[in-house]
Amino acid sequence: MLLTNRRTFLKTTAAGTVALTSLSELTANPDKKYKTALIGCGWWGNNILKYAMECGECKIVAVCDVDQRFLDQTAERVEKEMGNQPKKYGDFRELLDKEKPDIVINATPDHWHPLITIAAVDSGAHVYVEKPVGHTINEGKAMIAAARRNDRVVQVGTHRRVSPHNMSGMEFLKSGKAGKIGMVRAFVHYGGGPGEVVPDSEVPEGLDWNMWCGPAPLNPFNKLMHPKGFRNFLDYANGQIADWGVHWMDQILWWTEEKGPRNVSSTGGRFIKEDNTTTPDTQVATLQFEDFTATWEHRYYAANHNEKHNIGCYFYGTKGVFHMGWLDGWNFYPVNGDPVIHEDPKLDEPDQQNIRGLWTNLLDCIKSGDRPVCDIEIGHRSTNMSLLAMLSLKHGKSVDWDPDKEIILGDDEANKLLQREYRSPWKYPEA
Repeated sequence: MLLTNRRTFLKTTAAGTVALTSLSELTANPDKKYKTALIGCGWWGNNILKYAMECGECKIVAVCDVDQRFLDQTAERVEKEMGNQPKKYGDFRELLDKEKPDIVINATPDHWHPLITIAAVDSGAHVYVEKPVGHTINEGKAMIAAARRNDRVVQVGTHRRVSPHNMSGMEFLKSGKAGKIGMVRAFVHYGGGPGEVVPDSEVPEGLDWNMWCGPAPLNPFNKLMHPKGFRNFLDYANGQIADWGVHWMDQILWWTEEKGPRNVSSTGGRFIKEDNTTTPDTQVATLQFEDFTATWEHRYYAANHNEKHNIGCYFYGTKGVFHMGWLDGWNFYPVNGDPVIHEDPKLDEPDQQNIRGLWTNLLDCIKSGDRPVCDIEIGHRSTNMSLLAMLSLKHGKSVDWDPDKEIILGDDEANKLLQREYRSPWKYPEA
C-alpha cells in the first residue's frame, strides 16, 4: 500500500514532541496499551470495536452512546471479552474530558462525524472515523485542519484500500494491463420496494433524541431513522451515494492521479418509494475529470439479477473491461476474447470487510508518524465526490468544481450549499 504525504517523525515542533513522547513510552513499556474509547455503540461501531479488542494493543476504557440500550450492551461485551468494565457516557464531551483517550472510534451517524472527530483530536486523541467524513463539504475541510494542527492520525473507514483483492486490482489497473481508461462506472443496484409510511412515535425510553439529532434538525422520532435507518433521511445523511457510494468513489480516486472532478451533474428523485424516507431512490451522476469520465448509478429496486455484478466499479479500457467488486472479487474481461482473469476476495468475517488491516495501519501510523492509508484528506476527497453529486441534485444544475481550492466556480448559490446551518447551541466548524 502507498502512504501519501510521509512526515518526518523526529520533529522539533511541540506537536512532534507529543508524538515522540507517546512512542517513547510505548517502547519503554511494551505492555502499555492505548486507552481507546468507542463513541457510537451501534452495529457498525461494534464491528470496529471487535478489532480494537483483538489487536492486543488497546484497552477499552470508555464507551459512549445516546441510546442506553446499545451503551449497556456494548459495555457488557467489553467486560465479557476484555475483563474490564469501561466507563459509560451519554455525552462524548464528558468522555473526552474525563478519560483523555489515546484513540477514539467515531461510529456515530454521519451528521455527527465532524464535531466529534474535531473534539477528539483537539483533546489529543487519534481517531478512526467512519465514512462519509461529514454531511457537507466544508466540514471535511475543518476536520483536516484539526488533524493537522494537532498532529493526530485520523483514519477514515474506507477499508477497501487494505483489502487484498482491491489492492491487487488497483495494481493491475495502474500497470496498464487494462489499457488506457476513458470511463469509470460506479454503481449499487440492490433491490427493494415502495415501502410504506411509518408514523412518528414517542421517543423510546433510554434514548436522548435531542442529543441524537445534535447539530441537525430536531425532527420527531421515527423508528425508520434509528437504529440504522438514518442514511435514508437527508437531514442526517445523503443516501446511497454517500453510504455505499463513498467506497466506490474512493476506488476511482485511488486509481487516478487527479484530486477530484472538474464538473459534476446529477439527476434522480423518488420515483418508487412510498415511505417517509427522504433520500432519492434513483440517482445518476456524471463526474467529469480532465482525463476521463466517471458515472454513478443507484436504485433501491430492480436488483441486477440479469447482470454479472450489482455493485462496484467498471473501468473501461482499451484492452478490456475491469470490474472491481466486493464479494465477487475482481474480474478483467479482455477485448480480444481471451479468458477472463479473476481474483477471489479475501474478507474478514463475520462482517465480510477488511477493518482489521485498517486498524493495524492506524496503530502503525500512531507509532511511526506516517499518514494512514485512509488519511482524513483522502477520505474527505472521496466524500466530496458523493456530496458534490448530491449538491448538484439539490441545486438542480451542474457545478464546476475546483478540486484544489475546493470551491464551486461562478455559482454563489451553489457555494452556499458547501455547508449548512447547525442547530443551536452547536457551531459549524471552521477550517
